[in-house]
Amino acid sequence: MILYTVTGNVGNEGYLDISKSGDLTGKNIYVNMTNKCPCNCVFCLRQTKEMMEDNSLWLKEGEPDVDTVLELFSKYDLSVVNEIVFCGFGEPLERLTDVCTVIDALKLRYPSLKVRVNTIGLANLIYDRDVTPELSGRVDTLSISLNAPNADEFYALTRSKFGIRSYEALKEFAVRAKHYVPNVVMTVVEQVMPEEKIMICQKICDELGVTLRVRPFEE
Repeated sequence: MILYTVTGNVGNEGYLDISKSGDLTGKNIYVNMTNKCPCNCVFCLRQTKEMMEDNSLWLKEGEPDVDTVLELFSKYDLSVVNEIVFCGFGEPLERLTDVCTVIDALKLRYPSLKVRVNTIGLANLIYDRDVTPELSGRVDTLSISLNAPNADEFYALTRSKFGIRSYEALKEFAVRAKHYVPNVVMTVVEQVMPEEKIMICQKICDELGVTLRVRPFEE
Protein backbone atom coordinates (compact mmCIF):
# COMPACT_ATOMS: atom_id res chain seq x y z
CA MET A 1 0.00 0.00 0.00
CA ILE A 2 1.64 3.23 -1.16
CA LEU A 3 -1.01 5.93 -0.63
CA TYR A 4 -3.47 5.42 2.20
CA THR A 5 -5.65 7.02 4.84
CA VAL A 6 -6.01 5.90 8.45
CA THR A 7 -9.33 4.84 9.95
CA GLY A 8 -8.02 4.38 13.48
CA ASN A 9 -8.56 0.61 13.61
CA VAL A 10 -5.09 -0.64 12.76
CA GLY A 11 -5.12 -4.20 11.48
CA ASN A 12 -8.82 -4.14 10.61
CA GLU A 13 -8.97 -1.93 7.54
CA GLY A 14 -7.05 0.55 9.68
CA TYR A 15 -4.84 1.41 6.73
CA LEU A 16 -7.21 2.20 3.90
CA ASP A 17 -5.89 2.39 0.36
CA ILE A 18 -6.59 5.83 -1.08
CA SER A 19 -8.67 4.21 -3.84
CA LYS A 20 -11.10 2.99 -1.14
CA SER A 21 -11.08 6.17 0.92
CA GLY A 22 -14.00 7.95 -0.73
CA ASP A 23 -14.21 11.72 -0.31
CA LEU A 24 -10.74 13.01 0.62
CA THR A 25 -11.93 16.37 1.92
CA GLY A 26 -10.15 17.22 5.15
CA LYS A 27 -8.29 13.91 5.32
CA ASN A 28 -4.60 13.20 5.75
CA ILE A 29 -3.03 11.21 2.91
CA TYR A 30 -0.12 9.02 3.97
CA VAL A 31 2.74 8.14 1.63
CA ASN A 32 4.58 4.84 2.12
CA MET A 33 7.73 4.71 -0.03
CA THR A 34 10.14 2.36 1.74
CA ASN A 35 10.53 -0.62 4.05
CA LYS A 36 14.01 0.51 5.09
CA CYS A 37 14.67 1.81 8.60
CA PRO A 38 17.83 2.24 10.68
CA CYS A 39 15.96 1.05 13.76
CA ASN A 40 14.34 -2.18 14.86
CA CYS A 41 11.97 -0.85 17.50
CA VAL A 42 10.54 -3.37 19.96
CA PHE A 43 7.08 -1.79 19.68
CA CYS A 44 6.99 -1.35 15.89
CA LEU A 45 4.18 -2.94 13.89
CA ARG A 46 6.88 -4.22 11.53
CA GLN A 47 7.49 -6.90 14.14
CA THR A 48 3.95 -8.26 13.71
CA LYS A 49 3.40 -7.66 10.01
CA GLU A 50 2.87 -11.38 9.41
CA MET A 51 -0.31 -11.07 11.49
CA MET A 52 -1.69 -8.30 9.29
CA GLU A 53 -1.33 -9.61 5.75
CA ASP A 54 -4.81 -8.41 4.83
CA ASN A 55 -4.04 -4.87 5.90
CA SER A 56 -0.28 -4.36 5.80
CA LEU A 57 1.93 -1.47 4.77
CA TRP A 58 4.79 -3.80 3.92
CA LEU A 59 5.85 -3.10 0.32
CA LYS A 60 5.91 -6.65 -1.03
CA GLU A 61 6.71 -5.54 -4.57
CA GLY A 62 9.60 -3.34 -3.52
CA GLU A 63 9.92 0.43 -3.33
CA PRO A 64 7.82 2.44 -5.79
CA ASP A 65 9.74 4.83 -8.00
CA VAL A 66 8.94 8.53 -8.08
CA ASP A 67 6.93 8.28 -11.31
CA THR A 68 4.72 5.57 -9.81
CA VAL A 69 3.99 7.67 -6.72
CA LEU A 70 3.21 10.77 -8.77
CA GLU A 71 0.98 8.76 -11.12
CA LEU A 72 -1.05 7.56 -8.13
CA PHE A 73 -1.36 11.12 -6.82
CA SER A 74 -2.43 12.43 -10.24
CA LYS A 75 -5.78 10.64 -9.92
CA TYR A 76 -6.89 12.82 -7.00
CA ASP A 77 -7.62 16.46 -6.22
CA LEU A 78 -5.19 17.29 -3.44
CA SER A 79 -6.55 20.80 -2.96
CA VAL A 80 -9.18 19.37 -0.59
CA VAL A 81 -6.92 17.30 1.67
CA ASN A 82 -5.68 18.40 5.07
CA GLU A 83 -2.10 17.19 4.82
CA ILE A 84 0.25 14.87 2.97
CA VAL A 85 2.22 12.73 5.42
CA PHE A 86 5.34 10.73 4.52
CA CYS A 87 5.15 7.83 6.91
CA GLY A 88 4.59 4.06 6.50
CA PHE A 89 6.51 1.04 7.79
CA GLY A 90 9.93 2.42 6.90
CA GLU A 91 11.86 5.62 7.60
CA PRO A 92 10.80 8.00 4.79
CA LEU A 93 14.09 9.91 4.87
CA GLU A 94 15.90 6.73 3.82
CA ARG A 95 14.72 8.00 0.42
CA LEU A 96 15.43 11.67 1.01
CA THR A 97 16.04 12.66 -2.62
CA ASP A 98 12.96 10.85 -3.91
CA VAL A 99 10.76 12.26 -1.14
CA CYS A 100 11.97 15.77 -1.99
CA THR A 101 11.28 15.17 -5.69
CA VAL A 102 7.72 14.03 -4.96
CA ILE A 103 7.10 17.02 -2.69
CA ASP A 104 8.43 19.46 -5.29
CA ALA A 105 6.14 18.03 -7.96
CA LEU A 106 3.09 18.14 -5.68
CA LYS A 107 3.76 21.66 -4.43
CA LEU A 108 4.31 22.88 -7.98
CA ARG A 109 0.71 21.95 -8.70
CA TYR A 110 -0.67 22.70 -5.22
CA PRO A 111 1.43 25.56 -3.75
CA SER A 112 -0.55 25.67 -0.49
CA LEU A 113 -0.31 21.91 0.11
CA LYS A 114 0.81 21.07 3.65
CA VAL A 115 3.44 18.34 3.99
CA ARG A 116 4.50 16.46 7.11
CA VAL A 117 7.31 13.94 7.50
CA ASN A 118 7.17 11.43 10.35
CA THR A 119 10.72 10.39 11.13
CA ILE A 120 12.95 8.71 13.69
CA GLY A 121 15.24 11.72 13.35
CA LEU A 122 18.42 9.92 12.32
CA ALA A 123 18.75 11.16 8.73
CA ASN A 124 21.98 13.00 9.46
CA LEU A 125 23.51 9.71 10.63
CA ILE A 126 22.11 7.84 7.62
CA TYR A 127 23.80 10.24 5.20
CA ASP A 128 26.71 11.30 7.40
CA ARG A 129 25.92 14.97 6.73
CA ASP A 130 23.37 17.62 7.67
CA VAL A 131 20.35 17.10 5.43
CA THR A 132 18.04 19.57 7.17
CA PRO A 133 18.58 22.36 4.59
CA GLU A 134 17.01 20.08 2.00
CA LEU A 135 13.73 20.17 3.94
CA SER A 136 13.39 23.93 3.47
CA GLY A 137 10.36 25.00 1.44
CA ARG A 138 9.26 21.39 1.25
CA VAL A 139 8.33 20.16 4.71
CA ASP A 140 5.85 22.15 6.79
CA THR A 141 5.87 19.86 9.82
CA LEU A 142 8.60 17.49 10.95
CA SER A 143 7.41 14.94 13.52
CA ILE A 144 10.29 13.18 15.28
CA SER A 145 9.74 10.11 17.45
CA LEU A 146 11.49 10.90 20.74
CA ASN A 147 10.29 7.66 22.34
CA ALA A 148 12.37 7.89 25.53
CA PRO A 149 13.68 10.33 28.18
CA ASN A 150 17.34 9.31 27.82
CA ALA A 151 19.87 7.69 25.50
CA ASP A 152 19.94 4.29 27.19
CA GLU A 153 16.18 3.82 27.06
CA PHE A 154 16.04 5.11 23.51
CA TYR A 155 18.61 2.58 22.35
CA ALA A 156 16.92 -0.26 24.25
CA LEU A 157 13.60 0.58 22.60
CA THR A 158 14.77 1.35 19.07
CA ARG A 159 17.82 -0.89 18.73
CA SER A 160 19.20 1.70 16.31
CA LYS A 161 22.01 0.46 14.10
CA PHE A 162 23.88 3.66 15.00
CA GLY A 163 24.03 2.71 18.67
CA ILE A 164 23.86 4.85 21.78
CA ARG A 165 24.81 8.06 19.95
CA SER A 166 21.43 8.01 18.19
CA TYR A 167 19.62 9.91 20.94
CA GLU A 168 21.87 12.96 20.89
CA ALA A 169 21.84 12.83 17.09
CA LEU A 170 18.06 13.05 16.88
CA LYS A 171 18.00 15.98 19.30
CA GLU A 172 20.62 17.78 17.23
CA PHE A 173 18.59 16.98 14.11
CA ALA A 174 15.55 18.65 15.68
CA VAL A 175 17.49 21.78 16.56
CA ARG A 176 19.01 22.05 13.09
CA ALA A 177 15.64 21.41 11.43
CA LYS A 178 14.10 24.40 13.23
CA HIS A 179 16.03 26.67 10.85
CA TYR A 180 14.29 25.17 7.81
CA VAL A 181 10.97 23.66 8.91
CA PRO A 182 8.21 25.89 10.35
CA ASN A 183 6.86 23.29 12.78
CA VAL A 184 9.15 20.78 14.49
CA VAL A 185 7.45 18.34 16.84
CA MET A 186 8.72 15.48 18.98
CA THR A 187 6.38 12.68 20.00
CA VAL A 188 5.93 10.14 22.77
CA VAL A 189 3.07 7.71 23.35
CA GLU A 190 0.80 7.92 26.38
CA GLN A 191 0.32 4.75 28.50
CA VAL A 192 3.49 3.31 26.96
CA MET A 193 5.45 5.97 28.87
CA PRO A 194 4.65 6.85 32.50
CA GLU A 195 3.71 10.42 33.35
CA GLU A 196 7.00 11.20 35.11
CA LYS A 197 8.97 10.26 31.99
CA ILE A 198 6.65 12.30 29.80
CA MET A 199 7.44 15.27 32.02
CA ILE A 200 11.16 14.70 31.44
CA CYS A 201 10.52 14.58 27.69
CA GLN A 202 8.58 17.83 27.98
CA LYS A 203 11.58 19.46 29.64
CA ILE A 204 13.86 18.15 26.88
CA CYS A 205 11.60 19.60 24.19
CA ASP A 206 11.38 22.92 26.03
CA GLU A 207 15.18 23.09 26.12
CA LEU A 208 15.40 22.25 22.41
CA GLY A 209 12.70 24.77 21.54
CA VAL A 210 10.35 22.28 19.90
CA THR A 211 6.82 21.09 20.64
CA LEU A 212 6.10 17.83 22.47
CA ARG A 213 3.08 15.89 21.25
CA VAL A 214 1.78 13.05 23.40
CA ARG A 215 0.24 10.59 20.98
CA PRO A 216 -2.68 8.41 22.05
CA PHE A 217 -1.90 4.74 22.59
CA GLU A 218 -3.45 2.35 20.05
CA GLU A 219 -3.69 -1.40 20.67
